Amino acid sequence: MVGYVLAIVAAVVVLLVIAALFKAIRIVQQGFVGVVTRFGEFKDVKNPGLTFIVPFIEVMKIVDVRETPRTGDRQQVITRDNVAVIVNATIFSQVVDVRLALFTNSDYLVSVDNLARTSVRAVFGSISLDEAFSQREQISTLLQTQMEEATDKWGVRINRVEVLEITPPEQILQAMALQKQADQEKRAKILESEGQQQSAVNVADGQRQAAIKEAEGAQQAAILRAEGQRQALILEAEGRAQAIASVYAAIKLQAPDPTLVAILQLDTLAKFAESPNTKLIIPAESSALLGAAQAIKSVMESVPASPAV
Repeated sequence: MVGYVLAIVAAVVVLLVIAALFKAIRIVQQGFVGVVTRFGEFKDVKNPGLTFIVPFIEVMKIVDVRETPRTGDRQQVITRDNVAVIVNATIFSQVVDVRLALFTNSDYLVSVDNLARTSVRAVFGSISLDEAFSQREQISTLLQTQMEEATDKWGVRINRVEVLEITPPEQILQAMALQKQADQEKRAKILESEGQQQSAVNVADGQRQAAIKEAEGAQQAAILRAEGQRQALILEAEGRAQAIASVYAAIKLQAPDPTLVAILQLDTLAKFAESPNTKLIIPAESSALLGAAQAIKSVMESVPASPAV
């Protein structure tokens, strides 16, 4: 009987030792830290890895120190120009002081969510609808700055804030769509008119260039024609000069006397008379012609008559 009791006691002791070892040996994963309290009082912070605590006396709570994105609920806010919009934002927060996060705030996660809602309402209430659509980066920076003033006391850092959704009422969306359509039509008409203007400018410039080229071509052609005519006249004059020189040289070589000159003049007048022209040109030197005729008569009389057969 005594042996049985001793066996039971030994078994209980072994179980207690195993339980104590199980409670004393703890493993902290990477990205987390362990906050150790002794009888409810803060004792130490354990880094990731294998660690030990005093069983049944110390308690360790695991805290996530990684950056955590928390997307808030879609909420309705009123802008400065009294337009109700639906807004949703994501808060990227990180615990940087686990002691403050656990012991200065009952639940820092819930506090960050509530603070994000109030900050969104406050920031959007200070801007207009147009500013809300055009200044998202400034809104995110303003939200981050406003939240950090409270979260620094909780040991939580707000790394960034991203506004995911800004949805105005349906009638506002329709009005914005009509305005966008009108802007697009206006821009299309402006582009069309600018295209027509540019096309007209190009056509006018092309016509001007063509007229210039045509004028230059006509000028060049006229210059070439004039040059050709000049060359032809020069060649013709040179030919006539050479012909006259040749004739004059031949006549001079034969040493003509007045009688021969007179005969040539009369021969020329005879040719004029034989021509079909209705007008006859008589040289002004008529006395010379008469002299030439008289000379020919004298010559003819001086020639003896041939004997009759």
